[in-house]
Amino acid sequence: MIELRSPLQAQLVQWQVKPGDEVRAGDVVLILEAMKMEHTIAAPADGVVQELLYAPGDQVTEGAELLKLVAADKA
Repeated sequence: MIELRSPLQAQLVQWQVKPGDEVRAGDVVLILEAMKMEHTIAAPADGVVQELLYAPGDQVTEGAELLKLVAADKA
């Protein structure tokens, strides 16, 4: 399992992926908003999205796991 955690406390604005999607390292997977600024969050490694842990509009804390991502060779 590849961890993707929130770098800051923010509101989840929009997912750019859904469960089952394949992503490559650097692909944008979601957008967070904090202090009226949008922050794009990229995949840390190649993998397959297993589960989204928050919905748009949810507040996430710094360090919160955002999604379940499995390495592409283990999906």
